[in-house]
Amino acid sequence: MIRVVNINDARQLVEIYNYYVLKTIITFDNVPFSIEAFKNKIEIISSNYPFIVFENDNKILGYAYVNKWREKPAYKHTVEATVYLDHKAVGKQIGTKLYAELLKEIKKRNYHVVIGGLTLPNDASVRLHEKFGFKQVAHFKAVGLKFDKWLDVGFWQLTL
Repeated sequence: MIRVVNINDARQLVEIYNYYVLKTIITFDNVPFSIEAFKNKIEIISSNYPFIVFENDNKILGYAYVNKWREKPAYKHTVEATVYLDHKAVGKQIGTKLYAELLKEIKKRNYHVVIGGLTLPNDASVRLHEKFGFKQVAHFKAVGLKFDKWLDVGFWQLTL
């Protein structure tokens, strides 16, 4: 079931996210979040933007949210989307379900553009974004350093 996030989800969400921090290049964070820091993140984001979770049998298998893309006021109709899945739940269409629901929510709020930023290579995330009509609009080479490797970042855009 997909539902709105609540503060009590922080422990499960931080476990999902910290896997990617410690084991993958998917995020450029390199220090795990504490539960308290993730609670703060949930409060800040969910007070202004849609933030949802996919839960099955009281276990959160993924989450998605949008957040401010850039600071300047003229960007207020553009948001950046984020989706993370429990690494054991990848390939079960949970990301697709979360993204479909997230896009419905942001359309209701009259946002104009959604941006997806991806560390490259990341074929699964590229496929997910393109399934929903996102188009690649940028590719920055060697802009992040993690695990002693220079990494590329791509940006995909969907105009609503």
